Amino acid sequence: MFEIMKKYSDEFKNSIIARMLPPNNERIVDLARETGVPKDTLYTWHARFCKQKESAGSAKDNTGLSSEDKFAIVLETAAMNEHELSAYCREKGLYPQQVRAWRKQCQQANEPGSDKVDKRELQKQGKQIKGLEKELQQKEKALAETAALLTLKKKVQQIWGDPEDEK
Repeated sequence: MFEIMKKYSDEFKNSIIARMLPPNNERIVDLARETGVPKDTLYTWHARFCKQKESAGSAKDNTGLSSEDKFAIVLETAAMNEHELSAYCREKGLYPQQVRAWRKQCQQANEPGSDKVDKRELQKQGKQIKGLEKELQQKEKALAETAALLTLKKKVQQIWGDPEDEK
């Protein structure tokens, strides 16, 4: 009635995941039959791996491709459908998720603050602006006080006369 949850080693999981991915691209149904691991479990492992790879793809990219190469791949694959993209990726040893991530990066390249570094820089600049505005307000206040004191001094001198005149 209830199946016992079996714990698989990370090494075993990684070897199975490697067989699911290019260049092997073994079918999950075949792997489930061969290994005895339920196909739902294999689908879960694959989905988690792809999600981790996609989230890590923007931070780390171990393809060794330059930015220009990635852009060229995005241009080459722009008009391809999913089937053609998959075939292209198998041929080049890439993952479709990588190409989609690169395409998304290209689309967002000129958006202000699209990059985390840009966001941090904007936050830093915002704090600096607030500090400078506060300093400016303090200086304006001090300048206004000084102007008021000078005006009062002149009025006092007009009313009472210059202290040097009395000597």
